[in-house]
Amino acid sequence: MKNTLTVVDRFLTYVQMDTQSDPTSTTFPSTKKQLQLGNLLVKQLLELGIGDAHLDEYGYVYATLPSNTSKDVPVICFCSHMDTSPDCSGRDVKPIIHKKYNGEDIVLPQDTSQVLRLSEHQPLKKQIGNDLITADGTTLLGADNKAGIAEIMSALQYLVDNPQVKHGTIKVLFTPDEEIGKGADNVNIKKLGAEFAYTVDGEEVGQIENETFSADAVTVNIEGVGVHPGFAKNKMVNALKVAADIISSLPTDSLSPETTSKKEGFVHPIDVKGSVETAQIDFIIRSFNDDDLKNLARVIKDNCEAVAKKFPKAKIEVKVTEQYRNMKKVLDNCEHVVKFALEATKRAGVKPSLNSIRGGTDGSRLSFMGLPCPNIFTGGHLFHSKLEWISVQDMHTVVTTLVNLCVIWEEKSDDL
Repeated sequence: MKNTLTVVDRFLTYVQMDTQSDPTSTTFPSTKKQLQLGNLLVKQLLELGIGDAHLDEYGYVYATLPSNTSKDVPVICFCSHMDTSPDCSGRDVKPIIHKKYNGEDIVLPQDTSQVLRLSEHQPLKKQIGNDLITADGTTLLGADNKAGIAEIMSALQYLVDNPQVKHGTIKVLFTPDEEIGKGADNVNIKKLGAEFAYTVDGEEVGQIENETFSADAVTVNIEGVGVHPGFAKNKMVNALKVAADIISSLPTDSLSPETTSKKEGFVHPIDVKGSVETAQIDFIIRSFNDDDLKNLARVIKDNCEAVAKKFPKAKIEVKVTEQYRNMKKVLDNCEHVVKFALEATKRAGVKPSLNSIRGGTDGSRLSFMGLPCPNIFTGGHLFHSKLEWISVQDMHTVVTTLVNLCVIWEEKSDDL
C-alpha cells in the first residue's frame, strides 16, 4: 500500500516524542528515550521499502535508497539529529497549527507570557498567509531537528513513489546527542559508505551554510584551602571566590555571546560548581579562525594567572579540549557540493544565500572525518526556545530542495 504520510504528519508525530539529550550522562546515547524515535524511523523506512534500515548499538539510524540510474553517481548522505536541546523542556510537546497567519501576535495558550510578535521576529513577514506550527508555550517545539528528519523522510518517500525521477545512491543517517556535541562520536563512516553529505539542520529557507565556528571547551579547576571559618584568618582560600574573580575578570563589553555577532568569537562561562575547598568553571570558546581560538584560550589562561597572584595559596589548572573545527576548510576543496545545494534551492523557487553558522552541526565533525558536509535549511526558527516555530509551506520547500539535490547530482555526475 502506498505510503500517504505528509511531511507535516511526520513532523507532528516526531515532535511529540521526548528525545531530549543529557549532557551529564555517561552513556551513549545519553538518554534511552532517543531510541524510541530511532525505532520508529527504522519502521517507517522499512515501510518505504528501504530494506537495510536499522538502528545500531549506539542509537544511530542507517539506511540506503539504491540508485535507479545507469550513471556512476557519487553516493551522498542526508543527515539530521534525533535529540532536542537540554536548554528547554521537550517533554509532552503539544504542537499547534496556526492556519493562514495574518501578522497578528500569536499568544501561546498554556503560557500567555509567550507571545510570537512580528515586530520582534522579522522572518515572520515572509509568512503572511502561511500555516505556522508552534508548541503550546510550555516546551520547545523540536523543529531542531525533527523538521530535518521529517523533510528527509518525505523526500525519500517522493523518490520511492516517483521512480521516473533519476538519482544515485542516497544514504540516510539520523544521529543521537548532537545537541550535546556528541552526534558524530560513534558514526561508522566506512559502514555509511557515502562520499559527500548534507546535514538538514539549518534555519531560514534559502540559507546554505558552508562555515561553522571552530570550538573548544576550557575547564578551570581550582583548589583552595579549607579551614573552619571561625579560625580562617590568613589561612582560608575560598575556591568559590577565586572562581568568581576569574569570571569577573572577563571583559563586559566584548568577547561574550551577548556582545558579539557575525564573525566575532567569544569566551563563554557555562557552568560553575564547587565548595570552599574546590571549584570548577566550564567555558566554551568559539571563533571562525583557529588561531583566534588559541588567543581566546590564552585570555582565560592569562586571567587565571593574574588571579593566581592575588590568591598565591590557590592552585589553578586550565585544560583545553578540542570540540570541532570550521568545516569550510574541507568544503573549499570540493566546492561543487555547496554549489549543487545552492542550485537545488534556486530550482525550488527560492533565492539561495551562503551563510556562516555561529555554532556547529554534526557536519562540522563529519567533514573532518572524511565526509564533506554543508548544512541545508529546515525552515525552523527560534530553536531551543518556547517560541520555536516553523512554516508548513517552508517544510514543503525543503522537501522539494532535497529532491532537486538528488536530481542535480545525477544530472551533473558525468562532469565530476
